[in-house]
Amino acid sequence: MPNFVQMPKLSDTMTEGTLLKWLVEVGDKVDVGDPLAEVETDKATMEMVAFDEGTVGALYVTAGTKTPLGATLAVLLEEGEDAPDQPPAGGDIPIEGSGEPAASGGGEPAPAEVAQNTQETTGNTARVKASPLARKIASAENIDLSAITGSGPGGRIVKRDLQGAPGGTAPKVAAVSPNITAPAAVRPGPAAAGDQRVALSSMRAIIAERLLASKTQIPHFYLHVELDAEPLMVLLKQANVAAGEKSNKLTINDVILKAAASAAVAEPRVNASFDGDAIIQYAQVNLSVAIALDDGLVTPVIRSAQDKSLLEISIAVKDMAQRARSKKLSPDEFSGGTLTVSNLGAYGINSFDAIINPPQSVILSIGGIVKKPVVDSEGKIVAGTRMDVGISCDHRVVDGAVGASYLAEFKKRIENPASILL
Repeated sequence: MPNFVQMPKLSDTMTEGTLLKWLVEVGDKVDVGDPLAEVETDKATMEMVAFDEGTVGALYVTAGTKTPLGATLAVLLEEGEDAPDQPPAGGDIPIEGSGEPAASGGGEPAPAEVAQNTQETTGNTARVKASPLARKIASAENIDLSAITGSGPGGRIVKRDLQGAPGGTAPKVAAVSPNITAPAAVRPGPAAAGDQRVALSSMRAIIAERLLASKTQIPHFYLHVELDAEPLMVLLKQANVAAGEKSNKLTINDVILKAAASAAVAEPRVNASFDGDAIIQYAQVNLSVAIALDDGLVTPVIRSAQDKSLLEISIAVKDMAQRARSKKLSPDEFSGGTLTVSNLGAYGINSFDAIINPPQSVILSIGGIVKKPVVDSEGKIVAGTRMDVGISCDHRVVDGAVGASYLAEFKKRIENPASILL
């Protein structure tokens, strides 16, 4: 029987994907594991592979189309089978964590679904598209759907859009402060001649959503320390001279990552997350590494980094960076991070404050290494090699003294890098 290829869930937060490019044509034979298309998710661009074997009978979605999870993209046929002109109706799959189904077929809802999801109102209120679950919640909470902007397919209002929406039974701000209302979002003016309007990619949209949530929901505070990077530079020079022409030469970032993981073992209270009525303190240091791409950044994870040698971390991060830029990372390589390191030193940035990557509680911000005058232990002004390191902390989990303790452990390791060579 025909095997229909559906939009898979390629990341833990994915609700839809953009099919950027087909890698097969109608008539091609494919085996299990063969790449079918490039799909842009909320975190990266990845290859979608075949889960069945067969001959490509039809491609139902054109390149550049954004489709929800479960949408039918193509069909694989066995010998003697014919491809349907249209993908079959139905086949909805639940989106994990939302309690709502994705649209079936080629991404467009069936006529019955449109009728069910469209609420006709009187007066000046236009038609409002909402999922059945969103309509049920709105009815129970007395929420005006016409005042909600939908984020689902085709602008449909879904469950997540109702979070925080004012309902008839909720306390009204006007009862306390009649003259205070929530500020409207500030939008840019009309585009002028020569201006370009660039549509948000799935990755850019989720970056905007997650970082806005981080800055508005997590109470950030920031600490900085300046450390002596001369011992680090000396060690790297010696190690790489000894390595000769070997490809796995160590970098400053390799040592920083190793020191970050080692310091988290010494100060485990930063390797944690806020979980409502509890704090989860992780046994493993799963290090998220920020890697810049053309359309944003990704944070693949080096798992159990505290148990890896400096060379193993060096090999792992180089491999991840290469595969991130060639769109070869797998979905599970982005999940489960407990602590993030962001290094902008190579871009000429000496000091910055990063935004926490939820649900983690800290992120390190690494500046560049600079030559500057410093006062030595004898009170003399001498040339120094210095590096600024910052940490952004979730104050619900990490207090100032804990953040300072972690930075002290990190500083100790960078200024004595031989201690983390193994």
